[in-house]
Amino acid sequence: MKVRVLHLANSLVSKIHLFLNDKQFLIFSSILVGISAGLGAVLLKTFVHFIRQFLFDTDIDEIKYLYLLFPFVGIVLVVFLVKPFLKNDVNVGGVGILHSIAKKGSFLPFEKMYSYIMTSGLTVGFGGSAGLESPIVSTGAAIGSNFARVNKLTYKERTLLLAAGAAGGISAAFNAPIAGVLFALEVILVDISITAFIPLLIASVSGALMSNIILKEGILLSFQNLRSFDYHNVPFYIILACLTGLMSLYYVNVFQKFESLFEKVKSKVVRIIVGCVILIGLLFVFPSLFGEGYDSIKFLSGNQMEKIFKGSPLYLAAYSNFAVVIMLTAVMFLKVFAVSATIGSGGVGGNFAPSLFVGAYLGYLFAFICGLFNIDLPLSNFTLVAMAGILSGVFHSPLTAIFLIAEISGGYSLIIPLMIVSAISYLIVKYFHPESMDIKKLKNSGAVLSENKDASILSRIDLPKLIEKDFAQLKRTDTLKVVIENVKHNRRNVFPVLDENNYLEGIVRLDSIREEMFKPHLYDKISVKDIMEKSSVRISLTDNIFSVMKKFEETGDWNLPVVDNGVYLGFLSKSSILSTYRNELIYSYN
Repeated sequence: MKVRVLHLANSLVSKIHLFLNDKQFLIFSSILVGISAGLGAVLLKTFVHFIRQFLFDTDIDEIKYLYLLFPFVGIVLVVFLVKPFLKNDVNVGGVGILHSIAKKGSFLPFEKMYSYIMTSGLTVGFGGSAGLESPIVSTGAAIGSNFARVNKLTYKERTLLLAAGAAGGISAAFNAPIAGVLFALEVILVDISITAFIPLLIASVSGALMSNIILKEGILLSFQNLRSFDYHNVPFYIILACLTGLMSLYYVNVFQKFESLFEKVKSKVVRIIVGCVILIGLLFVFPSLFGEGYDSIKFLSGNQMEKIFKGSPLYLAAYSNFAVVIMLTAVMFLKVFAVSATIGSGGVGGNFAPSLFVGAYLGYLFAFICGLFNIDLPLSNFTLVAMAGILSGVFHSPLTAIFLIAEISGGYSLIIPLMIVSAISYLIVKYFHPESMDIKKLKNSGAVLSENKDASILSRIDLPKLIEKDFAQLKRTDTLKVVIENVKHNRRNVFPVLDENNYLEGIVRLDSIREEMFKPHLYDKISVKDIMEKSSVRISLTDNIFSVMKKFEETGDWNLPVVDNGVYLGFLSKSSILSTYRNELIYSYN
């Protein structure tokens, strides 16, 4: 039945395509992708809300500490019941999307349209300390990519619809259409023309519309009763901006460190045990680390301190100002550990919501501490503005941060402090980390999405596929006569010299034996070891396209040997790389 429905829907879209030109169909596609991505976001939010209501018919403090086991249950369900049935790895967030753009022609697997909803819904619904926005973005991107694939659109249109799906997802998650567009432009698309704004905007508005129609107000993050901006507070906003920049650096560094540590643990069981022990320990002391944390943010904004520490063994400390400062500071610094433990143990989620969580705590703490010294600062304003600062620093997305907080706060009364804090925080993080976490991870894998179109196209080239293996192989003990025979029957002008274990010992170049070739009396007197060169410049499988091109440039060679831990694999040709680049360049404009 489902297959028939999908087939009928595809047939209907195909018929509509016949009556529209390419631009009109792209607009039509943006609407459908935006609506679908919005529905995906609504479904995920509703799924998590349903799980939470099912688990918590009563307050946390009434069920005592039973809730501590919920995240463990959710992660086990994801790792052992859901992931094994998925064909592809569930790598959530911008890395997978950017990698698909850079290396896979903007194609995302079909199952990613629903896999993130299942895995992240169970992870966060059962209390895993992570965000839903990255899974929502990945789901929307997969919807856009597969819609374009089914309708046989070009690479450029496919990439645009992929970004449109991401924009629709973010827009629906926060009911913030402008932030959705800016997120797609800042985080996903780097080589974009002004004509792309319309499809992105339409998709984003469509996603927000689905959120408005279906989701209840309590599920969305929103704020009211903010105080008007007072320019006398500008110096304090500048100080806050510096603090958010430093806190963003702390978050990024700790998360990346823990991510690498968990990746080194090969056993799923060990990862789950270690991660869940850390997470349960943190939740025992600080229940506000449970789940996305948006309720905690709302409590902070409303100055409802007693609700934040409800269920904690340190609950009574919330009535002491000094204890409140210590506890809020601890929660703020420990959030990244809770997120790392959740994701590292096998759960699925992102850093978007945790960034807002950390920012809220930092902003509230700053205003609260100033209040202890009789400096009256609006707690809600500073809570919201700091959220933008952390989001800007962690994701390198100042515009998204500015307009997201402006939209969820119900207006643009805070636009000036939002600009100040987001810009300064971004500049501080940018100085120490020129690339965002996603871009850095992409570069480490050899794929780069750059504002430089040439660099972006080069990064798509799959080097292992270009390795040429039709080179005649020589041994050190071979005579010049053997070399001459290989020259006669081979079109190549370079020959690898290998030992008995297939390790590369050197190379013989045709240019270096031209004189000896015409002296037959030397054929049996000269051996390969006398004429071979030690190939000091070699290409490794771990080299990316940019380091490879640099080696070609430095040596002036057109063919360089490729080795894997010293074992000969073949040669890479500069002409093959340039030919592939030319084809990719043509493909990117079609």
